[in-house]
Amino acid sequence: MIATPEPDHDWKTELMAIDQSKSGIKGLVDAGLAKLPRVFVHDHLNLNIKSGPAPDNVNIPVIDFAGVNTDSTLRAMIIDEIRNACMKWGFFQVVDHGIPVITLEEMINGIRWFHEQEPEAKEKLYSRDESKKVTFNTKIDMSQTMAAYWRDTLTCVMAPNPPATQELPGTCRDIMLDYTNNVMNLGTTLFELISEALGLNPNHLKDIGCTEGLYVMGHYSPACPEPELTMGTGVHTDSGFLTVLLQDQIGGLQVLHDNRWIDVTPIPGALIINLGDLLQLISNDKFISVYHRVVARNNGPRISIASFFRTYIEPQNAFRRYGPIKELLSENNPPIYKETNVVDYFKFKHLKGVEGTSALAHFKLF
Repeated sequence: MIATPEPDHDWKTELMAIDQSKSGIKGLVDAGLAKLPRVFVHDHLNLNIKSGPAPDNVNIPVIDFAGVNTDSTLRAMIIDEIRNACMKWGFFQVVDHGIPVITLEEMINGIRWFHEQEPEAKEKLYSRDESKKVTFNTKIDMSQTMAAYWRDTLTCVMAPNPPATQELPGTCRDIMLDYTNNVMNLGTTLFELISEALGLNPNHLKDIGCTEGLYVMGHYSPACPEPELTMGTGVHTDSGFLTVLLQDQIGGLQVLHDNRWIDVTPIPGALIINLGDLLQLISNDKFISVYHRVVARNNGPRISIASFFRTYIEPQNAFRRYGPIKELLSENNPPIYKETNVVDYFKFKHLKGVEGTSALAHFKLF
């Protein structure tokens, strides 16, 4: 159920005030905010779904990548674990992934330093212009809910055509370049392993463009005075192929599994991997893209960095089409989805509204 804005509440004025301040939620908190503005209140949060720690023996898979490129026996075991995680959860955590812990810590600190600068240092980047490669803003669902989320976000389009170095904020410029280079390398490994988990040539997903685009969002969620009324991120699935998430130890991410919201417990040094809608589409539902959300907390700030592998940012990809991979199809496994180009898919999903919706059903053949 999606809430409709109250007729007597001037949502647009509140939303415009947030944008015009160019200081984000951090600015509101620094000004002494004690009660949530109405625009942050999500009326549809009273869902009849249990939430909290996983029941006994129900845990998001944790996969150790040690030896993945040096030991064929270990690699085969890792591929089996990935296959099971992608079929049953759509999420898993990775340890021993090859990115140094110091790099992860510096990336979290870099995003923190950006958001904790003086407002004047950030306001020049405050924008909702999606043609810009580097922007800063407060997340607002511009569909039916017209509600703001409890987070500020620095967004950087890092591949295939990254911004000029000087366009990146000085507080996190060097670590952004270092970290995203590492994530791109990890992404290549992940797509090789997922290709093999599907029974395909290791380069199959790379060859069809899954590794080309990287869209990075550095989230900052201050401690919230009324966390039960709002969300850090609403219920959604990711649009692209795959997401690599780095989070601090605050927590808040939850995954919907067997009609229950399961906490994703932070593991020091781990990265969270989740599949996006387009990977479910091209795998013909063998692997799944699942609903997830981030609850607001009364402690913080919570810092996370989501790196999305997706190709639809660049105009030249407008006519690149994706459908179920032909090598996976048979008489007993006919295509479930029609082909679509990635731009149309993205536009349809976001026109419909991100929260609580999946666009996949629209592209089904039957």
